[in-house]
This record gives sequence, structure tokens and C-alpha cells, in this order.
Amino acid sequence: MSKSRLEAFSDGVLAILITIMVLELRPPEGATLEALVPLWPKLLAYVLSFVYLGIYWNNHHHLLHAVRTISGAVLWANLHLLFWLSLVPVGTAWMGQTGFAPIPVAIYGFVVLMPAVAFTLLVYTLVRVPDQRSGLIEVIGRDAKGKISLALYALSIPVALVAPYVSVGIFVFVAALWFVPDRRFEAVADVPRVEPPRQH
Repeated sequence: MSKSRLEAFSDGVLAILITIMVLELRPPEGATLEALVPLWPKLLAYVLSFVYLGIYWNNHHHLLHAVRTISGAVLWANLHLLFWLSLVPVGTAWMGQTGFAPIPVAIYGFVVLMPAVAFTLLVYTLVRVPDQRSGLIEVIGRDAKGKISLALYALSIPVALVAPYVSVGIFVFVAALWFVPDRRFEAVADVPRVEPPRQH
């Protein structure tokens, strides 16, 4: 099954989500620099979510480049990932409009936790596809950053209820952790395919 259509569809969805987020931003009401001050929560929330979506786009591209083929289960796992990513603009807008209030920040923590869970499920679904690229399982087994990210996202939810800006700091830290593309998949993608010997 071809993976090019899956990647093209995912790219389109992510592009739409970024467009939706930027449309939530409104120009300042005044003509001075002071008029920008009330906009900083929305702008910060937008930048944070833009980086998150960019990270997912980047790692999704590297992941699909590393695999040889996909399956019907992969299609559903990918849709599951896109579903949770589609909620990022809503969480972003609520968090920005409320100036990082505890409940919206906690909900945002959940909104960024679930795509991380979905991406992990997508990876392991790809691993189980027959005739997959050799070495993929071994490389994925070293997913320390993924496990740390899941734990930090989960921690950010209760923390947000008492210290929302600490949770925002967690979001920034995890984004910084993933800012460099995941090199695991590049290592596998560089391994040439070994064709089985022909029967004579």
C-alpha cells in the first residue's frame, strides 16, 4: 500500500490547522506598541502550538520516510493522530483568550498529551506491518524522549490547576526537547533494503 497519499493528506490537515490558529489572532485595537500588550497571551499560545504542529509535521515526515509500507490499520492510526491534532486550535484559543487560566491550561495539557499517545500508537502500528523495513523495531525501542514527553504532559495537567505557568514551562521544555527532528527514523531510512535471494 502506498504511503504517499497518507503523507499528502496529513500534510494538508496540518496546514489547515495552522491556518485556523492564525485566523484566531486579531490585530491590536490601537496604533501604539502598548496596544500589543493585551495580545501577548494569544500570541504566546499561538507560537507554542505552531511549534508543536511543526514538530509533529517534521517527525511524521521522517517516520513515513523510514518505513517501507503501510496497512489499513496504519490509516486508522494516522486518522486517530490527526483527530487529536485537530483539537489543538481549540485548546490554543481557549488558553490564549483566558490568559493562561488554570482550567484551560490543564485542558491544553490533555490536548497535547493525546497526540503524543496517538503518535506512539502510530509508530507501533507501522512496526507491525508485514515486510516492514528491518531495524525499525530496534531503533524505536530507544524512545527515551517519547516516554519522557508522555510523563511530562501527564504531569502538566494536575500541575496546571495550581500553577498554570509551571505547566506552560513544561510545554516549552518538551517543545525544546523535540525541536531537533527525531534522528532515530533517519538512521533506519538510510539502511538499504536487502532483497531476498531468488529461487532458481
